Amino acid sequence: MKDKLKLKKQESEDAAFREEKVREVRMDFERRASLRRGLEAQWQLNANFVMGNQYCTISQNGSLEEMERDFFWQEREVYNHIAPIFETRLAKLGRVRPKMSIRPASPDEDDVRTGKIASKILASTASNLELDTMIAKATQWSELTGTAFYKVTWDASKGRVLGNLGGKKVHEGEVRVDVCPAYELYPSSLSAESLDELESLIHAKAMPLNEIRRVYGVDVGEEAIELHGQQAVSLIGGFGVESAAFGVRAAKVEGHCLVIERYTRPSPDCPTGEFIAIAGDKLLFCGEMPYLNGIHGERDFPFIKQDALRRTGGFFGVSVIERVIPIQRAYNAVKNRKHEFLNRISMGVLAVEDGSVDTENLEMEGLSPGKILSYRQGSAIPRLLETGRVPPDFAQEEDRLLYEFVSISGVSELVRSSQTRFNNMSGVAIQLLLEQDDTRLSVSAGFVRNAIRQMGKHILRLYKQFAGPGRLSRVVGDTGEVELVYWSKSDITADDIVFDTESEVSATPAVKQGLMFDLLQMGLLHDENGKLSDAMRFRILDTLGYGGMQFSRDIENLNVSRAGKENLAIVNEEPQVGELDRHDLHIAEHTRFALTPDFERLSVKKPEIKERLLAHIREHRQFDKLETQAEMQVEAGVI
Repeated sequence: MKDKLKLKKQESEDAAFREEKVREVRMDFERRASLRRGLEAQWQLNANFVMGNQYCTISQNGSLEEMERDFFWQEREVYNHIAPIFETRLAKLGRVRPKMSIRPASPDEDDVRTGKIASKILASTASNLELDTMIAKATQWSELTGTAFYKVTWDASKGRVLGNLGGKKVHEGEVRVDVCPAYELYPSSLSAESLDELESLIHAKAMPLNEIRRVYGVDVGEEAIELHGQQAVSLIGGFGVESAAFGVRAAKVEGHCLVIERYTRPSPDCPTGEFIAIAGDKLLFCGEMPYLNGIHGERDFPFIKQDALRRTGGFFGVSVIERVIPIQRAYNAVKNRKHEFLNRISMGVLAVEDGSVDTENLEMEGLSPGKILSYRQGSAIPRLLETGRVPPDFAQEEDRLLYEFVSISGVSELVRSSQTRFNNMSGVAIQLLLEQDDTRLSVSAGFVRNAIRQMGKHILRLYKQFAGPGRLSRVVGDTGEVELVYWSKSDITADDIVFDTESEVSATPAVKQGLMFDLLQMGLLHDENGKLSDAMRFRILDTLGYGGMQFSRDIENLNVSRAGKENLAIVNEEPQVGELDRHDLHIAEHTRFALTPDFERLSVKKPEIKERLLAHIREHRQFDKLETQAEMQVEAGVI
């Protein structure tokens, strides 16, 4: 009886604890959402202007509202210059896809080897997760709202199947990368400039009920949620013309529930941090922060922040669209007032004496050619008023606004329209314009590169934490061949990521190809014997855009590739010499490997490897000598 009473008391205390946690997180979330409401309205306004719904504004209560026509004849066409600016910046930033490699922790042979393995792991993961698509999506969100986030987590239901347990498949697990728009993240302080300055971070996302059950194993009820979606808005058009544009509006979704995750950074009072997830009125999880993804194995937020432009003293970045919206409004106004003036000139404004003509007929039919106009005898003849000509100020203001688009956005007409306004510009002048655009974009490109580096570190740290004792990854080697790399989490000893290239924004494919041809002509890519190595040939073909041609190999390349594999295998065993081997090529490749610093350091630790390689080279020389003697006998007629 006492045990039952204790159990009921424990259950009541647990229920009270869960209710308290849910209420605490819910109130914290609502407080942060109210503080951020103005920023959300600005992000929504940015999206509407990109889509072409440009007759909307932010009301005093922080919501988005449509602007009605003042008169039925008012011109409300949209001349969207923001969309091409947005697309041009995305196209330029789409080149920022640097190749990542790992700097070894020390010059020791083991660290050098594990550094190479970690680089291949990173390349394989980037290919499997299609990180290029993720980066493009995040860049689109950061250019639209000013900030985007990557969420790097571990998904135990992904990866290779290891077996069955209780009728369920057991997977080896895999890293998962999700792109989170700025709408989903709620920082503890809007004045913090980076994630490192935050004490806690809330991630709120509407998830399907089945997904919540799969991730957390808890059944929750449906919740009324409004998400931002596209809707047609018919508030634009010319005189007597109605047009529709898509705008971003809140729309209700069914079968979803809002999942609120709060991550609290480790502190002296809570060394492992705190992670709480709630949905509706249920507590999904409460415990320590799950990932050792910080520096020196510390627990940290699983998020990476990517800004378009940094906002001084603010957490969320700035979008270029915010700066161009006033210019776009002024440009629409100038163009529409100009067209209204032209309508008056072309259609005319008719003055009639009251009661002299049938005004309803004139309003419906106008003054069509050949029309017989009847007016009351003795009254004044209807006449067209003098409307004058379009003032030159309209054209001047239009040109000034076009120039302001360029100066504020940093995207010139040369890049947007692929042509210049002046036909007599020299090639040097055009190149200077392109370099100016690249200079303005270099800041945003730097934020993208930094986010990619941080994402690579998070990926390696999660593999270090969760990867099992043995995994297989398929990668493309230095010579273009597909390799299978067998590794374990103990092979990841460093996560110091460096980039093989410095800037991708200004390095167009044409520039890379021209530079490659110059290097070839100067002989800087050849080895000491004046020949191109197999790895260098693959890099050249890949740079020129013919990366698939490395698989069309001749006999010499195949022999060199096989000798390279023998160099790797000789660490554990002595490979066999084949009858079809080109012994001179094998000898040269093995000798080159024996003279490398990596092999010298390895032979110091394991002298038997050096003896094994020398014995293998002697065997090749013996076969080569026998073949040479046979060829000489054939030439002499002995055989």
